[in-house]
Amino acid sequence: MQWLAVPLAIPVVVALLYVESPWPYLVTIAVTLGVGKALARFEREHIRDREAFLTVSLAWLTIAVVGAMPLYIEGTGVFDSPVNALFEGMSGITTTGATVIRDFDAHSQALLMWRQVLQWLGGLGVLLLATAVLSRLSVAGAQLMETEARTENVTKLTPGIEKTARILGLLYLGLTAGAALILAGLGASGLAPEMTLFDAVAHAFTAIATAGFSPRAESIGAFSPAVQWAVTLFMIVGATNFVLLYALLRGDTHRLRNSEEFRFYLGILAVGSMLVGGLLVLDQGVTGGVGDTVRHAVFQVAAIVTTTGYASTDFNTWSAGAKNVLFVMMFIGGMAGSTTCSVKTLRWLVVTKSFWRDLNVSAHPQSVRPVRLSNEAISEDTVRDVYAYTLVAMVFFVIGTVLLVVDGERSGAPITEFEALSAAASMFFNIGPAFGQAGPYGTYEGFARSSKVLMILLMWVGRIEIVPVLVMLTPTFWTR
Repeated sequence: MQWLAVPLAIPVVVALLYVESPWPYLVTIAVTLGVGKALARFEREHIRDREAFLTVSLAWLTIAVVGAMPLYIEGTGVFDSPVNALFEGMSGITTTGATVIRDFDAHSQALLMWRQVLQWLGGLGVLLLATAVLSRLSVAGAQLMETEARTENVTKLTPGIEKTARILGLLYLGLTAGAALILAGLGASGLAPEMTLFDAVAHAFTAIATAGFSPRAESIGAFSPAVQWAVTLFMIVGATNFVLLYALLRGDTHRLRNSEEFRFYLGILAVGSMLVGGLLVLDQGVTGGVGDTVRHAVFQVAAIVTTTGYASTDFNTWSAGAKNVLFVMMFIGGMAGSTTCSVKTLRWLVVTKSFWRDLNVSAHPQSVRPVRLSNEAISEDTVRDVYAYTLVAMVFFVIGTVLLVVDGERSGAPITEFEALSAAASMFFNIGPAFGQAGPYGTYEGFARSSKVLMILLMWVGRIEIVPVLVMLTPTFWTR
């Protein structure tokens, strides 16, 4: 909480540059510093696994509240409601990208930049959570991801969590800076005249974080095709395992080439893009040219699979077939050890291989066929963990869907079944946009207040991968 004062200084600077009030951010800085210093008195030198689960759960909840404070203090537009402010804060720190804003012009530049910074922090947080915490706690198969502990050459990361965090944090910062420079360069070159320096920095924050907030109501659709192709690359990179990116930066191309998960991830992007593009042509014809159809298909599949949630066009108007493919893509996610959300390709790869193994064993009962990932055998306990996590994630999604439908009817703001399905998937898997009123150019502001509270919980539980919250709910967690 004390360190949150540093990123909060960014909207203060923006407010001063645009002659806006910095007080919402200065007040939040004072609060987070005061509470943080008070909590630091209880600091313990060693944290056990049980306390790590508690820390992970409460950290995300606390930062969401801090992120919502300046929005509510400023109180413009929809943020005169504490629920709306907390929804936006939770959407920001969980890198969901769902918004309740109806009129972007009604809000200050400082507020719009704070949303972007909050998502950048969320991307960094989940990157460090995955590589430094969940992989060590063996949460739901997270021990399978490419981590520093599995590197056996001289370019390996340091096993210490602090040094691992420093290395990956610097890589994350470098990629963000590179994205900002490229976007600013496109604007300066005339290839993207709409791209200002403010826009370049703002979108770099949320592209590498695979987050999805934009200060523009039209999202990436407000910019030229050159920007859309560049952002597609940024999203794909942000959803790639950062340890593999670090190895590649050090000249070790072997790990990336040999990563079965990486090939599986690229294959899903390619197949999904071809399916959506083909369905658009078959169902709607080529209305804007082949180039536009291909670009929008590739962009939207990448945005949904990587859980970024940007939009290059209003896919609410697409054919039913194309929309259903995008809906299925919500359940995929990028690579483990990245900034992305959802189930993740690592788990789907294990599920696929395990199912194929079971089919073969059914035909040859005496055979022994371990599940292998990148030529390494996976323990049956780990396979069961992956299956259990995937099943629990689907159960949460179904329960969330039912509750949204029921609450919509109860509150007098009914929604269709497909709207509820897509909204529940978008919230729990931290995608951002859904279909219907919460589509890419829509907003979640029209949902009932109680539905938005439910969505806040879904974003929180989904972002920290369910297990830390469920562990806290077990009676044995609170016993010595």
